[in-house]
Amino acid sequence: MCGIIGYLGKQNSLPIILEGLKRMEYRGYDSAGVALLVDRELKVFKKEGKLDNLKKVLFGFNPQSFIGLGHIRWATHGVPSDLNAHPHVDCQGRLAIVHNGIVENMADLKKELLEQGHQIKSQTDSELIAHLIESHYTGNNLVEAVRQALDRIKGTYGLAILSKTEPEKLVVARLSSPLILGLIPSGGYLIASDVTAMLPFTKEVVYLEDDEIAEVSVDSYKIYKSGETENLIRQSQSVDWDVAEAEKGGYDHFMLKEISEEPRAIADSLRGRLLVEEGNVKLGGLIDVMDRLQEARRIIFVACGTAHYAGRIGEYLIESQVGMPAEVEYASEFRYREAVLEEGTIVIAVSQSGETADTLAAIRQAKKLGALTLGIVNNVGSSITRETAAGVYNHIGPEISVASTKAFVSQLVILVLLTILLGRQRRMSQEKARKIIEELQALPIKAEKIIVLKDQLKKIAQKYYNSRDFIFIGRKLNYPIALEGALKLKEISYIHAEGYPAGELKHGPLALIDETWPVVCLIPQDSVYEKNLSNIQEIKARNGKVIAIATEGDPKIAELADEVVYVPKTLEILYPILTVIPLQLLAYFIAKKKGCPIDQPRNLAKSVTVE
Repeated sequence: MCGIIGYLGKQNSLPIILEGLKRMEYRGYDSAGVALLVDRELKVFKKEGKLDNLKKVLFGFNPQSFIGLGHIRWATHGVPSDLNAHPHVDCQGRLAIVHNGIVENMADLKKELLEQGHQIKSQTDSELIAHLIESHYTGNNLVEAVRQALDRIKGTYGLAILSKTEPEKLVVARLSSPLILGLIPSGGYLIASDVTAMLPFTKEVVYLEDDEIAEVSVDSYKIYKSGETENLIRQSQSVDWDVAEAEKGGYDHFMLKEISEEPRAIADSLRGRLLVEEGNVKLGGLIDVMDRLQEARRIIFVACGTAHYAGRIGEYLIESQVGMPAEVEYASEFRYREAVLEEGTIVIAVSQSGETADTLAAIRQAKKLGALTLGIVNNVGSSITRETAAGVYNHIGPEISVASTKAFVSQLVILVLLTILLGRQRRMSQEKARKIIEELQALPIKAEKIIVLKDQLKKIAQKYYNSRDFIFIGRKLNYPIALEGALKLKEISYIHAEGYPAGELKHGPLALIDETWPVVCLIPQDSVYEKNLSNIQEIKARNGKVIAIATEGDPKIAELADEVVYVPKTLEILYPILTVIPLQLLAYFIAKKKGCPIDQPRNLAKSVTVE
């Protein structure tokens, strides 16, 4: 899986394809390749490693080609190598394919194709698709050959195919892996798995649905349901993201840029949604399900990774402020645990991309069981937004770095808004809601005050970047922040880190503490402040190093901790929105000091679109 780009039009295809691949590099990948039709001949170039390696192979090659495909690969089947990179071709060299997804019946298909005499060169499941299409292809029936091949595949796919015998046509297909068609104003079409790849060329897009095939020619396109021949008429949509939002803008890394954008992300997540005088909020995307929300008896959040930790905070918020049972599930486990969803259960998917395969599968399972499904998603038009009954957009622009930062903060803000909405339907007073809303309005400025502490956090990072292990601890709403802080450090600096509830320190982890082991303690002045002080004293009694995230004006903490980073005072339920920011910056500066590839950490992808 990873990134697909294709072009068909009147311009030279190679520069467009390479630009599209460059804009998808943030997703994380291990190889890259292109396939071009040049004078009706199929030319394929692919190389292990970064896009620059492919560009070296292409140096001096400047063909006239008006149709082509590109791909960056994140290995699922087969090690990263030139041979396993996409595009893949058939035995005759007539057609090329690029594929995101997984072919689950790979073993059976491979055996069958080998018995038929096909020459399979790679270790990938994707190459089999090229040979399957070949087995049905007569040279002038590409759409039908693709249909017949897809009937044999069990699994998922975002797929694009070109053929040298039908040189003015691209065929694309989708099942549980995103594909988008872009309409270029000057003529021609793009296809891509990620809208950011299209932004320099067009903002008019058509989102393909599952089980659809599109046939794209120079001046038109047709969309079919798999197995059907009727052309589906679908209106294009305009993407509201700006090209500049997907560029670094002078920052060394997208991650630092996106952390620095968090004050704006908070404001954008609140914009138009606060009814201050009424002590309530307006979430336009939920208007059609307000009656069902009022009747809800239980909420389940499903998410993966960082979004899962946002869901854990949502669980605390809903139970403590709304008085409704709530829980959070790993989306990757939800579909397998045979969940019992009684009447009145709402399942909420939290996902920046809206394409996370496990979260999408969890939502589909919840729908089968009769639950109302909602989404908290940043990517407009994504699969989860189309699968759920209603939802709330983050509206924070693209997030490029693999390590999620501003999206996480925005998710927390929206979860607070949802808490107010549900709370006002039940037991939350107007006065209490107004107080939360007023404090939400103050958060962008308070977040800005933390961002300016970059130099302090950089110094702390320089002091501890050689540590082999970290522990992060917190209680109540800050326990998920401890988990998130540990995850950030792990994924971009490759340092072993664990997050724990502070109360669990004595139940095992304390055995690890010595003078070499830093402990990051989340200790804002909240209802469990004194208990957290006791934890710090336990750590110091064992010569552990304490990095404390505390509230401004706290006179006690500086006497105990080795390092203190202060955040502005706020309401207890809002502290996570502020306390996570220093942890993001700490992870960033440690990773930078270690020389790690911060925006594209090894082995990770931005949007995990395969199970």
